[in-house]
Amino acid sequence: MSLAANLARIRQQIADACRRAHRADSEVALMAVSKMHPAEAIMEAYAAGQRLFGENRVQEWQEKLPALQHLFTATRSDSPAAQAHLIGPLQSNKTTKAAELFAAIDAVDSLKIATRLNTAASALNKRLPILIEVKLSHEESKHGIAPAELPTLLAALAPLESLIPYGLMTVPPWSGPDDAETARPYFRELRRLRDAALPACPTLTQLSMGMSNDFAVAIEEGSTCVRIGTAIFGKRRYPAAEPAPE
Repeated sequence: MSLAANLARIRQQIADACRRAHRADSEVALMAVSKMHPAEAIMEAYAAGQRLFGENRVQEWQEKLPALQHLFTATRSDSPAAQAHLIGPLQSNKTTKAAELFAAIDAVDSLKIATRLNTAASALNKRLPILIEVKLSHEESKHGIAPAELPTLLAALAPLESLIPYGLMTVPPWSGPDDAETARPYFRELRRLRDAALPACPTLTQLSMGMSNDFAVAIEEGSTCVRIGTAIFGKRRYPAAEPAPE
């Protein structure tokens, strides 16, 4: 199937999941995870109406952006600019470049990273939206803060005027398409954490959770943004068979 057909199919599946959950389609954003895919694939997705993209590596995005700059700075009302969010773990020595290149940082998991992002955003005279990544899985490969640390981190973020904590994100243990239900407790717990934190942090409204194999369950549990990569772009890699160096 073409990339445009893949996008149309995913959008229909999101709409179906929203209908089952008695939610409006507009409550759930589709992020096309374009990491490890070339600029041409992003252009194709943009032509099919996609405007929100997720990238994992600062350097990879920096290499792809020159070919895409016109799409991410469009000003025509009938063709709004695309946005790229950083969704992978961020090294402290890349915070300045990340604040410059991305519309939002969706994987903040420490006060150190947040402080450096705040300094960089302040120098750029911009307010930078961030998601707090919470680790709910026991897998060592997963990133994020422990749930018990969330209130302390949010309190420490309050004085950082150039950051906007706008929600939480998590990645549950991997589940295949036939056992997506195993992710439900993790999504439900992230929503509980968000709801508990809202009185102290009113901007924390978003829940970024759900990927190609489990996004329907995530929508049922309150996700406001699903991150879909393989189901849209397939398994092509950037720039060929090897990942971009970090």
